[in-house]
Amino acid sequence: MLTAILLVAGFAILPLVNPGAAPGVPSADRLQLLPAGSRAFVLLYYVVVVGVYYIAFWYRGRRSLPMKTWRLALERDDGGPVDVRHAIVRFAAGWIGPVAGLCAYVLVGRWGLLAGLLNFAWAVADPDRQFLHDRLAGTRIVRR
Repeated sequence: MLTAILLVAGFAILPLVNPGAAPGVPSADRLQLLPAGSRAFVLLYYVVVVGVYYIAFWYRGRRSLPMKTWRLALERDDGGPVDVRHAIVRFAAGWIGPVAGLCAYVLVGRWGLLAGLLNFAWAVADPDRQFLHDRLAGTRIVRR
């Protein structure tokens, strides 16, 4: 479902980041890349779209389709429904692992990508088996 949303969102901004306006002679046998500014805009746009998707589902105890399928729910540590602040913090904290992996990749090389597993490694060491983003946001996943 998220892939379909991102596909539609990508088509919605296509007029703003026209790949045909990229410098160089267009050719059918050459990949056209967007300019760096447009690529950064598209990445930020997709992060916001994904954030809105997840925050909307986590807010007030709503569940995404996979959470319904696996009978999981997200709640605050005190058992109450998740509010917008907790959902935003959880989403932002979920980026700690991927950003750490990319930064380590730049600094160390390909083995630095293992730092991207930080959120998952945290769950192994955590006494309650919570992920890092859940610990920071004050949320937890429960079975329903």
